[in-house]
Amino acid sequence: MDFCHFLGCYHKDKDYGGKRLYDDMIEQSVLADRLGYRGVALPEHHLVNILNLPSPLQMAVKLSNLTRHVDFVTAVSVLPLHDVRMLAGEIVQADMLCDGRLVLGVGRGAFAYEMARLGSPIEDSREKFDETLNLLLRLLSEEEVAADGQYYKFNPITIMPRPMQPIRMQLAALVPPAIYHSAKRGFHIQTTPLSGGHDHLKEQVGAFRKAKEELGEAGEHLRLSLQRGMHVAANDAEARDFIEQAHIYYSQFDNVFTGPGIVKNGMIEKLPREQTAEELGKSLIACTAPEAVDRLAEYAELGIDEVIVTCNLGFESARVMDGMHRLAEDVMPHLKSIKKVA
Repeated sequence: MDFCHFLGCYHKDKDYGGKRLYDDMIEQSVLADRLGYRGVALPEHHLVNILNLPSPLQMAVKLSNLTRHVDFVTAVSVLPLHDVRMLAGEIVQADMLCDGRLVLGVGRGAFAYEMARLGSPIEDSREKFDETLNLLLRLLSEEEVAADGQYYKFNPITIMPRPMQPIRMQLAALVPPAIYHSAKRGFHIQTTPLSGGHDHLKEQVGAFRKAKEELGEAGEHLRLSLQRGMHVAANDAEARDFIEQAHIYYSQFDNVFTGPGIVKNGMIEKLPREQTAEELGKSLIACTAPEAVDRLAEYAELGIDEVIVTCNLGFESARVMDGMHRLAEDVMPHLKSIKKVA
């Protein structure tokens, strides 16, 4: 099982400053490369203080000049917010400037607040995503592509420069039926149970495995990446502190994900949560290294190929990096020989 470090870009305090926040994310990415992580995951969100990375491709190019091994995974590029004709060229350029280390994760968007203010209402996102994805696939693989759809109408065009290699792609899906149908189309999958429990996680994994099994040999190469809040703590007290910080984070996340979208001056309001911090802690992996080994071993046995580690949930960057060291040095070596269930 592989590990990918997620750049949460959580602007907890506006006075901290965006430059300091991005410097933290860059420092963590360089450390992930040195510690043997497979990749660094880059979100895309606008106008809010969580997941605050408006241009993941731009960040990927920056990081490619500071690292040697890690892939750069967009998690995710929100297709309905972009003009696909421009985005396709930007993807090709970024992949070249990253020396082929780009992995394009794509999704339909999640925050109604953000999407409405950028002129692409979330109510239309499914149809617009499907049309945009189909066009993107054609623009990246064909020349003289024309469109006559609901959202795009244009005469034949050819994206330049042409890709130097097929762009590696993943599709983001949350609910099990969407995971199943996306995998049946032949896409690698990004998913997350967010703050949900282990049973929901197993349903997501089961949907992927069902699709992969039905595809037979054609699906053997497909990979499942699962994003999970996680911190390998020095002790139980630090683990509890991480959970408390994560609970505050989710009081903002829920506001724009499923809630009313109350945002003031770019800062998402904290709203009360029905899920307690104790309940949240049972879903996250916030524990010392021995317990993390046991819990992640179950992930590996389920058939999860990669964990996208979401640890920027409120801790200062130095504590995040301490947890990265413990994950790489005290946990990862124990997971190399675990076999997946048949």
